[in-house]
Amino acid sequence: MIQLVRPTEAMKELAIEFRQEFFEHGEFVINGSELFDKTDDYAEWCKSIDANTKEETVNPNWVITDTFFAVDDDRIVGIIDFRHTLNDFLKDLGHCGYSVRPSERRKGFATEMMWNTLRMNAIRTTATRM
Repeated sequence: MIQLVRPTEAMKELAIEFRQEFFEHGEFVINGSELFDKTDDYAEWCKSIDANTKEETVNPNWVITDTFFAVDDDRIVGIIDFRHTLNDFLKDLGHCGYSVRPSERRKGFATEMMWNTLRMNAIRTTATRM
């Protein structure tokens, strides 16, 4: 069973290994990663995704987004983001983006990631309305 966890600087080695597997398989786009596939500075990426969780600090070109690593047995198996709103760029892409590392595909991780993300946001929405 996976755990969805926010990326932290302490996860740097695991994260770099996760990203490298995509690159070694000729995949240079990691969907749902808030440009983790394009960054050279992991610490700055962590700060950026943290900033994008709040209305006061979200990048003006982005939307409020929660990004999580999917971790199974201390290994990152996937990444998923949940976009709370959509802008013109995202309107055809939807509220969630996700990727599963090549060696872990077809094992049900994407389904579990999506289910956990939707359940987490449904609970948050319900709590906000109360």
